[in-house]
Amino acid sequence: MVFPGGSMVPPDISPKLIFAGVSGVVLFAIGFSKLYHNPLQDGCGDESPSLVRSILIFCYSCFIKPHSGGAKNTQQDALESFYSSQAGIYDQTRKALLKGREDMLALVAAQLRFKAEKDGAGSKRGRIWVDVGGGTGWNIEAMSEFVNVPEFFSSVYLVDFSPSLCAVARKRFTRLGWTNVRVICEDARKFRLEDYENDLGPERRSSRSSSSSYFNQKRPEHGLAGLVTMSYSLSMIPDYYSVIDSLSSLLSPDGVMGVVDFYVQSNSDIIFRNYTGGRVGRHVNFLGRTFWRAWFDLDRVSLESGRRDYLEYRFGTVLGANSRNHVLGYIPYYIWLGCHKKPFSSSSLPHEIVERIDALATESPYLLAANKHNETSTLSRAVEGTAPDIRSKAFDAAIQNLSANLPLPSFFYQNHHWRIYYDDRLKKHTQFNDEYIYAFTWEDSRVDEGLLKLCSDDVVLAITSAGDNILSYAMQSPATIHAIDLNPAQNHLLELKVAAFTALPYTDFWKIFGQGKHAEFRSLLISKISPHLSSRAFQYWLSHCDIFTNPLGRGLYDTGGSKHGIRIFRWVSWIFNFHKSVRKLLSAKTLNEQREIWHSKIRPALLSRFVSGFVVSSEVFLWAALGVPKNQLAMIEADHSSSQAVATNSAKNTRAHAVWHYMVNTLDPVVDQTHIATDNPYYLVCLQGCFSPRCHPEYLSPGAHATLRRPGAFDALRIHTDELEEVIARITPGTLTVAVVMDSMDWFDATPGPSAAAAKQIMHLNRALKMGGRVLLRSAALTPWYIAEFESYGFRGKRVGHRVPGTCIDRVNMYASCWVCTKVQNLPPPTPVVEPEMGTTMGGGLGGTFEI
Repeated sequence: MVFPGGSMVPPDISPKLIFAGVSGVVLFAIGFSKLYHNPLQDGCGDESPSLVRSILIFCYSCFIKPHSGGAKNTQQDALESFYSSQAGIYDQTRKALLKGREDMLALVAAQLRFKAEKDGAGSKRGRIWVDVGGGTGWNIEAMSEFVNVPEFFSSVYLVDFSPSLCAVARKRFTRLGWTNVRVICEDARKFRLEDYENDLGPERRSSRSSSSSYFNQKRPEHGLAGLVTMSYSLSMIPDYYSVIDSLSSLLSPDGVMGVVDFYVQSNSDIIFRNYTGGRVGRHVNFLGRTFWRAWFDLDRVSLESGRRDYLEYRFGTVLGANSRNHVLGYIPYYIWLGCHKKPFSSSSLPHEIVERIDALATESPYLLAANKHNETSTLSRAVEGTAPDIRSKAFDAAIQNLSANLPLPSFFYQNHHWRIYYDDRLKKHTQFNDEYIYAFTWEDSRVDEGLLKLCSDDVVLAITSAGDNILSYAMQSPATIHAIDLNPAQNHLLELKVAAFTALPYTDFWKIFGQGKHAEFRSLLISKISPHLSSRAFQYWLSHCDIFTNPLGRGLYDTGGSKHGIRIFRWVSWIFNFHKSVRKLLSAKTLNEQREIWHSKIRPALLSRFVSGFVVSSEVFLWAALGVPKNQLAMIEADHSSSQAVATNSAKNTRAHAVWHYMVNTLDPVVDQTHIATDNPYYLVCLQGCFSPRCHPEYLSPGAHATLRRPGAFDALRIHTDELEEVIARITPGTLTVAVVMDSMDWFDATPGPSAAAAKQIMHLNRALKMGGRVLLRSAALTPWYIAEFESYGFRGKRVGHRVPGTCIDRVNMYASCWVCTKVQNLPPPTPVVEPEMGTTMGGGLGGTFEI
């Protein structure tokens, strides 16, 4: 276990300062212990010392008593020098100090339950847990909050080097009556399951009676423990390299490791590592690093970054989280879950690993960019002859890491392979400052479903946004769905929804995404959702739990960049005193009642020229609140300049008038033609801050939950964090059938020609789509300039919806037009046509034959 710090006093410090410091620590500790005192029993069976006496013993042992060790001058002597006098009050005095232990146990328990359900292993037979540095056994008793320890584990081993702490642990488990727990007082470097498990087989069993067997017997690469944990013990072990190395021979091939400990580290320590699982909250500033390292070092607790670094080097990262102890001095601590470095199997050969990676990642899309083979290696050459040239960045990263004997990026150790690897250090991702723009998707899924009519053979590519549209497509069970967004947080939101479908019953799912708030979100995230998330998505939502749990907050749908527009509407409603009319509009029984409230109470203020001129027409507002880029704004202005209103001088040719008319043509038809309270969830959530049981997107219905919670419902989903063009360029030619690009084409500069960005993306779409494949897009313009570009590069454009004054294009009505562009011609070089039965591809349109 851990020394809490600061007991060896430098000789040049005044005794008065020492006395004042000790007095302050005593008062500080007593106060916080009273606030946070709810420990598990210490297990000794005797009456525990009083609170004040426990605090005094703690302060004396930690801050005054020197720890010189015993006569043997060993690590065990040093431990006993510290723990012998306070073993009986250890649990009472560590509740506030050792934060994160319950979270770590809940996370590993969730992983074990997932594996048991996946494997159908309902029996505890062969499920072994080794708690290294387990001390008084607090962890093992605390685990009973998450699993039934005597029933879930066949054997539990507490390994600790302190006889005093082990004595407390033995009394604890005698009191509990847990016969499957064994307390081993031994150096962790020497502990072997073979010495204690009788049914491991003769090839793994060792003999303590024969010293030669220890010299002749090589420790195996993996063991039989399904769980290995270390709770605030790694930072206390002097020879941590050998202990970490020994853990691999304890952990089973598909086992899980859980570690919680103090740390100090800066971003510069990990800036070139892609395998750590994420950087959220990892950086500790210079003063914090210096202070905490020096403070803990006085009591032989080492916070140098090498311990965590070596742990992450020797094992693959499943999940990671960085936090601070807000009770005591903001002490940094981390929680880390890992597995064997070699994925899939600890004994996998290099070519087997490559083949598995190829199967997992290359199927969508085929990984590593073309013409990126500048650095070759044995592993990359091993697959060069059979692998296609078009690959994704994940494959590139995997091969580079394997070649350097590094763990794979954490994405490869997840339980699901929905999320494709991306480099979170790149500026194109960090520019969003860890904030999504949209908390819900502004695309009418009902209209999309009618236009696309997806079937089981379709391969769909779509922009993620908030993921609502992706879930709508998933309900139609296409062959593959590629969800793409450059903003990592938008994909974190989709990943949370997918994981929640997989892990939660409908009641909890509805609270999180229907109401946007759930008081128990953090507990659900850790204990149920976490096995289904990538490490980066888990870290993101762990650090943003207050979105759902803050009783004073407005919930999920008052977050993201789009919250600014919603809040401005709320402020305007209070300033112009029509907030009560908004509530009446949402309770209107009929369209006529709704129209009356809108036109008499709300519209005069909301669509006033004052609001439009000083707020809504601001370019900053349009981008920050509504996600309208300057090129899209220019298209709105261009349509306005050629409109009938300007021609008849009923409107001025200015930005303020253009935006005002666009808003009028958007909002008036919505209120006049759609009943918001029962059939328009897009505006209901803006006005009410949440959905309702009778009005919500299709994915929030009980039927959708039943459909998407089925095993394998999301096996065909791949979530890409990248530019749309980057992913399209890596898609296997001729395999896409549908591409939904929303209004993204509006973002391009209106520059025609093959060298322009829009033309390049259109050409990439042409090559990725099979003949007859479709591109669905929406635009703020009635006839966007780039439709002509589509028709120049092998597509036939068809406007399937357009907005005229007084009519709705769909329930959102935010766009002026909707288009479907169908591929009718190949561009040179010809797009191959996949022939699955022959294993070859035939060039379409312009002729030619190609082999895969």
